[in-house]
Amino acid sequence: MRLKNGRPVWTDAKSAAEAVEIQRKLADRVFQNPFAGEIEFVAGADVHSTGGGKLRAVVSVLSFPSLEVVEDCFVETSPRFPYVPGLLSFREAPPLLECFKKLKTWPQAALFDGQGVAHPRRFGLASHLGVLLDLPSIGCAKSRLFGACAEPDDKKGAKADILDGEGRVIGAVLRTRENVRPVYVSLGHKVSLGQAVAVVMACVTRYRIPEPLRRAHGLAKG
Repeated sequence: MRLKNGRPVWTDAKSAAEAVEIQRKLADRVFQNPFAGEIEFVAGADVHSTGGGKLRAVVSVLSFPSLEVVEDCFVETSPRFPYVPGLLSFREAPPLLECFKKLKTWPQAALFDGQGVAHPRRFGLASHLGVLLDLPSIGCAKSRLFGACAEPDDKKGAKADILDGEGRVIGAVLRTRENVRPVYVSLGHKVSLGQAVAVVMACVTRYRIPEPLRRAHGLAKG
């Protein structure tokens, strides 16, 4: 853990045990109530491993709800942490933070290709970045990391709760298009689950993945 520019940036861990400890300490900072105000700009954030062993991070900012491209920011760097399931933010957060620092247009909400509170320690990538950036954030993952859920109906917008081992709702499995695989949505920070689902659906166009994330993913993959 360290301070950077006077603000806590808890993304440095020398071991998995230290990373888990950081997650547990910061999980209490997640705010799960809906944010107030309008969304004018929404961001999508994704990271991809390049063939040269680098990480390419992208944050794409789109207007909302028209979803017109406003700005794309790229950062390519060497990873500081290995790939460990459940500890993705220690690998992907540093370059994503650099992307957000470069933005000329600040979003009112951000979608992350990862989990929020639907995580073993309630602190996935979307929660981690949301807390560090003090930004309403939403996890929208292609697969489930934690919890149990039923399969939602095939109808667009159908959803089913993701439950933890004690039966508490920690996310939603959401059908963004008919007859396609669902996505896994969880609040990251400063949003409610209902609000997170609504924002994801408002960002869906012809594709399964919401447009801000789809654009960021395509640019990160190159």
